[in-house]
Amino acid sequence: MFGGIDLGTNNCRMLLGTPAPDGFHVLDSFSRVVRLGEGLYETGRLSPVAMDRAIASLRICAERAQRWAEGLGAGAGGVRLRAIATEACRQAENGAEFIAAARAATGLPLEIINAREEAELAVESCAPLIGKAVRRALLFDIGGGSTEIAWVRVQPGEAPVLIGYLSLPIGVVTLSERCATSCYSPAGFSRLVDDIAAMLRPFEAVHRIGEEIRRGGVQMLGTSGTVTTLAGVSLKLDRYRRGLVDGVALNRQAVDAALAEARALGRDGLSRHPCIGAERVDFVLPGCAIFAAIHELWQVPELIVADRGLREGMLMRLIRATPHIHRRSYHA
Repeated sequence: MFGGIDLGTNNCRMLLGTPAPDGFHVLDSFSRVVRLGEGLYETGRLSPVAMDRAIASLRICAERAQRWAEGLGAGAGGVRLRAIATEACRQAENGAEFIAAARAATGLPLEIINAREEAELAVESCAPLIGKAVRRALLFDIGGGSTEIAWVRVQPGEAPVLIGYLSLPIGVVTLSERCATSCYSPAGFSRLVDDIAAMLRPFEAVHRIGEEIRRGGVQMLGTSGTVTTLAGVSLKLDRYRRGLVDGVALNRQAVDAALAEARALGRDGLSRHPCIGAERVDFVLPGCAIFAAIHELWQVPELIVADRGLREGMLMRLIRATPHIHRRSYHA
């Protein structure tokens, strides 16, 4: 059995699985909003309450992994599990202190990963969605505390290769704490989009992604709650359904319409939307502003939406690194 636990700025997620010919078979999954980065922008530290919430969720992950291992007769030695923390712990003055406390409380091998590995794991998870005729892929992951941009080279029969990455120190949680109210006015939203686009332009200047897009053969993939929410809005879903969202292709007209609809709903309308709800409402328009900047700067005709992330990437890496396990090929 293999497991991946991703402790982000806003969520704690776990995925348990066993190898399968096309990757892995999911045994169990878990996701909970823990708001680990709440107040981090103002204080520079993880708060005691936020750390307690995160550790409580990590304990649940550890207990469920243990129960599955016992049920499968695997024992501790038969389980390969990785647990990672990302931007909130990278930024916080007491990030290392929290990691030590979480390890002691849960027994999990929790570690802080750097921004490059975060981008690599996102690419790993989304690789099966990259088309066979693609030369390059531009992947973005809008998180709670940071946004990762990955520029990827694609060659037939080989795994995608990360050739450039950018980690912006902004995400839906940090923006919601800094300027959530301004997102609800057209002028405030536009200013925020312009500010974020300015942060992206040095990366564009180095890699000349716009020129590659004009040549053709560039695919854009988005993996985040923001893009899956916009996909749910675009598809008019009466409730969120992963099977209808993961891998769906949205053209620019559909993306623009979904962005416009989300902005027109306002806070009350977003709270009532079946794909959003009150728990996530404060993060929707900040995420939309980040996405709008990406969408406007790099005008790829189509967006592939991915409801997958670091957990899937960890599982695939663990499976490939284990001897005698079938290894999935890429675009053979």
